[in-house]
Amino acid sequence: QAHLVESGGALVQAGGSLRLSCVDSGRFFDSYTMAWFRQAPGKERELVASIRWNGENTAYADSVKGRFTISRDNAKNTVYLQMSTLKPEDTAVYYCAAEPGRIWPLGSPNYWGRGTQVTVSS
Repeated sequence: QAHLVESGGALVQAGGSLRLSCVDSGRFFDSYTMAWFRQAPGKERELVASIRWNGENTAYADSVKGRFTISRDNAKNTVYLQMSTLKPEDTAVYYCAAEPGRIWPLGSPNYWGRGTQVTVSS
């Protein structure tokens, strides 16, 4: 079973950058498809980016393509979300999620972190 803990959220000015991290303290991280979701106030949770268990494939929401990069380090049980050229509309709670079973593309994650707040000021 995965236990996911996100970090790296902060208040940043528009145009700035942040890197989010998500660490899994479980034993099977290298078999999980990993993803980042976000949820803004009053909006539904949306998929931001996902990465295959071996890191060979990634996928992004259109709203973040070219600005965000998802990556993983299986030796560290960690997935990252590098966010650049941030916009006020990127303000949200960002959640890390995992789907076991070497599934690609992402289906329905089984495990979720508690989230980290990203606030982008204009």
